[in-house]
Amino acid sequence: MRDGIAEPWGMRTPYGPGEDWPVRVDCHLADGLEPGDVDRWVRTAAVLHSNGDGLDIAVKDGRIAGVRGRADDRVNHGRLDPKDLFGWQANNAPDRLRTPLVRDNGVLRESTWDEAMDRIVQRSRALLDTEGPTSLGFYTSGQLFAEEYYTLAAIARGALGTNHLDGNTRLCTATAGESLKESFGCDGQPSSYTDIDHADVIALFGHNVAATQPVLWSRILDRLAGPQPPRLLCVDPRQTPVAEAAELHLAPLPGTNVALMNGILHEVILHGWCDEAWINEHTVGYDDLLKVVRDYPPERAASICGVPADEIRSAARLVGTTDRLLCTVLQGFYQSNQATAAAVQVNNLVLLRGMLGKPGCGVLQMNGQPSAENTRECGANGDLTGFRNWNNDAHVAQLAELWNVPMEQIPHDGPPTHLMKMLDLAESGDLRFWWISATNPAVSLPELARVRKILGQDSLFLVVQDAFRTETTEFADVVLPAAMWGEKTGTFTNADRTVHLSEKAVDPPGQARPDLDIFLDYARQMNLRDRDGAAFPPWHDSESAYAAWQKASAGRPCDYSGLSYEKLRVVSGVQWPVDEAHPDGTERLYADGKFFADPDYCEEYGKDLHTGEPVSPEEYREYNPDGKAMLKPAEYLVPEEPPSTDYPFALITGRTLYHFHTRTKTGRAPQLETAAPEVWAELSRQDAERAGITEGDLLEIRTPRGRVRAKARPCGIRDGVLFLPFHYGYWDTADPTGADGVRAANELTITAWDPVSKQPLFKTAAAALRKISDGTPRETIALGDRAVSEQLVD
Repeated sequence: MRDGIAEPWGMRTPYGPGEDWPVRVDCHLADGLEPGDVDRWVRTAAVLHSNGDGLDIAVKDGRIAGVRGRADDRVNHGRLDPKDLFGWQANNAPDRLRTPLVRDNGVLRESTWDEAMDRIVQRSRALLDTEGPTSLGFYTSGQLFAEEYYTLAAIARGALGTNHLDGNTRLCTATAGESLKESFGCDGQPSSYTDIDHADVIALFGHNVAATQPVLWSRILDRLAGPQPPRLLCVDPRQTPVAEAAELHLAPLPGTNVALMNGILHEVILHGWCDEAWINEHTVGYDDLLKVVRDYPPERAASICGVPADEIRSAARLVGTTDRLLCTVLQGFYQSNQATAAAVQVNNLVLLRGMLGKPGCGVLQMNGQPSAENTRECGANGDLTGFRNWNNDAHVAQLAELWNVPMEQIPHDGPPTHLMKMLDLAESGDLRFWWISATNPAVSLPELARVRKILGQDSLFLVVQDAFRTETTEFADVVLPAAMWGEKTGTFTNADRTVHLSEKAVDPPGQARPDLDIFLDYARQMNLRDRDGAAFPPWHDSESAYAAWQKASAGRPCDYSGLSYEKLRVVSGVQWPVDEAHPDGTERLYADGKFFADPDYCEEYGKDLHTGEPVSPEEYREYNPDGKAMLKPAEYLVPEEPPSTDYPFALITGRTLYHFHTRTKTGRAPQLETAAPEVWAELSRQDAERAGITEGDLLEIRTPRGRVRAKARPCGIRDGVLFLPFHYGYWDTADPTGADGVRAANELTITAWDPVSKQPLFKTAAAALRKISDGTPRETIALGDRAVSEQLVD
């Protein structure tokens, strides 16, 4: 049987270009249980990454007892990654929240649902009466279901009238959506995972797919092991498994991605590797792009990003001369300096080459969470429901008609409030009520000392809805116990627009409730009404909520109108849009060369890539009257906090293969916790040798905001760069608030964000390093010719 920890990507099943990816069904059951012992199998998909692996939950004696991959699923063809195989054990953890908690005299105590909800409703009503809807805010996750996000958006924007609603997708995938809007006028991945089956070159920009989406990496590895393997380009300052498999690995200085991309684009244009006919017919902005990138020859780009000019030329030749180019992007670009500008330059590369809508071609601006796409399309982040444009009165009127509420009740005098602005509003006392669901900002947000201070303010009434006590619940006035994946029914959509249905397999423990039920209970107790006096929202369960979402999405790019629960119970994964014209889903967008960018239809008019200043409707209409794809240039700008004499290292943070977010679930799965039990610090072997640091030594990493202690892991990361995984918080320590801790990477990160996507810049900080004490080499687990300690992050 496969060792899911030591062999995270499994055995190879090689295949060639244009062939179907072979099936391989992975399974893990509780100790002593055989497949024939399972009472029933329940359809779902993976919840601990954004890949969307289709799987079945094993139920035995009313408890989740394991998982197996779905052989017929379009995403994974039966394969499961380590978090899929073992993460389900968190559902059975003994420390699940089973009853509401309320705070009295500074201490959380057990309560009833009536008492807890009464406190929430009373505070909501009082603030609405005295301060108005702008005093209320909601912050949610990328791990709930579409039905829950749509309900939350309807309550917050349609009934309460607050603009303060965002998701923790702001941390991991806001730039993905924004970059797509800047280039194509609307969110929505142009490409499909099946393009890996056809691509001649796969270029991964800041995307360590081996750690963040291991099953997708298995797919790439199988292509590499087969006939006519694709050629790989990896852009990452770290020597990851992706970098080791790549034909060409570029390791730029953190914060210089725009300069590197401009150097590559310079060469592509200089050598005539563009599809000029396609550009002329389907794009605007070529002259503007040319004007900028002609000033970035490889020598100039090299002087900024620290990548040799010849390597930049080689990368340009690789992506500029192939017949089928697939590009992917993730946190290495999204969480760094000029995040959106850098991601847009990858879109520019694809547009210049005319690589859209064809097998093996395109771009995947990846997500970090299993339902990050749903937060964006349902309107539970900085967008309006159904990819509608907040700056287009006709779109707002459509939504008001759909919800049967006055148009003026839906805030649209400015963009929806992003997370980092909500923090500012809470800090100033303007935001007085904050409802946080299924996320843990006391560990995941930047500059944690500031975050703890804000969450602990007496002026802020904090509601936290979660399945466990976390660092964030320790600041809450009310804690609501929520059901987890496998304990409720709903749909969620992965990074390539594939929709899965997740069916309820078991009951939640104690008094825990599905998030949808909690939101609807709040709406009923608040007596929220539509324009005719009927209860709002009018739906009452997951199926009726989904039917409402289908109606809301109809006619928009993310059209679910032809995708029923019944179909999803038969077909394992379907890509939206699904409508009369595309009854079986849509593999690739823009195959006809037409985009969602028409001025009357587009989701956004765009922003200035340097300042974030919104483009007016009139400016957009003049610039792009025919709704073409847009080539948008960007000059390189110096990062906000570059290394200095006192802080000579560039600090980056990221994810690991074995954990997800703040370890709330994966830290309770014994195999995953054993594989990566504590925080570590990566530095280059050369930097380690110069400082007399060896494997296992205890280090202290400092920035102007704090310090973290971690064991040293010398490796192939670029000289002058430090890396910390961000997963490690304090819920399993003596001080669960983390007030005195030195474990969480975000003690060090800066409160700064991209001006366009408003995504925090976790990979832009200057740091100092010192050795505290000698250590002994860590015990490692063999993993082929590498060790588990080397299987790294994004």
